[in-house]
Amino acid sequence: MTHPTPNLSQPSPPQPQPGQLDALDVLRLALTSKVYGAAIETPVSETPRLSARVGSRVLLKREDQQPIFSFKLRGAYNKMSQLTPEEAARGVICASAGNHAQGVAFAAQALDIAAVIVMPATTPDIKVQACRARGAEVVLYGDSFSDAETHAFALQRERGLTFVHPYDDPLVLAGQGTVALELLRQVPGDDYTVFVPVGGGGLIAGVASVLAALKPGVRIVGVEPDDSDAMYQSIQAGERVRLDTVGIFVDGVAVKQVGAYTFDLTRRYVHDWVRVNTDEVCAAIKDVFDDTRAVMEPAGALAVAGLKKYAAERGLSGETLVALTCGANVNFDRLRHVAERAEIGERREAILAVTVPERPGAFREFIEVVGARAITEFNYRYAPRSEAQIFVGVQLAHAAQRGELVTQLRGLGYAVTDLTDDELAKVHVRHMVGGRAPEAEGERVYSFTFPERPGALLDFLTHLQGTWNISLFHYRNHGSAHGRVLAGIQVPEGELPEFGAFLAGLGYPAEDMSENPAYRLFLT
Repeated sequence: MTHPTPNLSQPSPPQPQPGQLDALDVLRLALTSKVYGAAIETPVSETPRLSARVGSRVLLKREDQQPIFSFKLRGAYNKMSQLTPEEAARGVICASAGNHAQGVAFAAQALDIAAVIVMPATTPDIKVQACRARGAEVVLYGDSFSDAETHAFALQRERGLTFVHPYDDPLVLAGQGTVALELLRQVPGDDYTVFVPVGGGGLIAGVASVLAALKPGVRIVGVEPDDSDAMYQSIQAGERVRLDTVGIFVDGVAVKQVGAYTFDLTRRYVHDWVRVNTDEVCAAIKDVFDDTRAVMEPAGALAVAGLKKYAAERGLSGETLVALTCGANVNFDRLRHVAERAEIGERREAILAVTVPERPGAFREFIEVVGARAITEFNYRYAPRSEAQIFVGVQLAHAAQRGELVTQLRGLGYAVTDLTDDELAKVHVRHMVGGRAPEAEGERVYSFTFPERPGALLDFLTHLQGTWNISLFHYRNHGSAHGRVLAGIQVPEGELPEFGAFLAGLGYPAEDMSENPAYRLFLT
């Protein structure tokens, strides 16, 4: 594939400041963009199965089909193709753990510009190698995006490089806005709703601005994870807010603070918002696969998850709904976690803790009550007590069956705890049923997250080992940038203040889960 040589003969005009850019400005920048020197016009796909279930026509704008399998190429190429000769000669730098990095590397190779990409040391090797294969210099630094970004700014100053921001730049967000120009050609009329995934805000700011300028009747709905909703919280507050923590599953939109340009444009031109959880995103990944046989990354299916939830909550029917599938750079080993959670996200599985008598025949009696419903999981271990706790997964034909089953079981005298929405139960306890230890006196249980990289688990254990005994430990690698550990630590009552100080200085986020019902039922 050949790429046109960028016009670097003229100096770049000064950029407007945040607040000075409006929809017409973004439209002008989008219409004069250079994105098609590298990006392609992506198709819109019909979704017969999902449309039938939602009750409206559902279309997918397939940005996962870009050369780097993400829309990020548009903004990166548009920005870099309009650098001055001096800026291009100095080279560019960015900080990214994923798709923006690949967009900058692709654009740099196409435009013959030297590129430095700073990535956290936790970045999966497949993404590191993808950037290096395109000739970029990759610098691995720190355990988080914030670490990498700080180091990138230091290298920029030290080496005089041009910083290519992943979202908060007029040329970048206008490049993403070309998605909307294509939509206007591909989806006739103006009576439809577009669902856009939101991280730092570059995609939604560009798309919403272009549509506001040309088709103000088209509705725009922003979609965020409920644990990474920096834009929604900023809109509610009327100013940009910075989150203390962000969720780790939908890593492509895990941004603590949105951009100044993107916040200003988004608050003016986006009509509504919806937030979704991890299980709903996993279900959406499966939905896209069922209709297209393409596997989205979590951020790539985010808009689909939002579309489904929004349509259900508002009772939409017979409408045209468009979701932007923004990326397909998923780590293969993460798919096992997605498969585990998809049925729960679709409300097709209930996860229950049920108390049965500890006597012969009790399990058979319980299964007879469940009846024709398929059992997806059944965990039990004997304990010398009069009652037994079983951890059971039950397949559902529809969401309402969950409540019906719980009511039925309780009506027959079974004690039931619904764990379907209990994160600890789904990530850890389901794999640990039967690990009772009444001898573990003074046990406190904590959920930890730590950066997932070679040697990280050893580093974590080295920090954790101290005065107190570890009485429980569970860890699974889910193919993400962060590991998740459940640890029980024996701490005498009188030493709790000292232990609290120890946790504060440990350097790993910790959440006390000692009163979690799944833990209390199965592990104490």
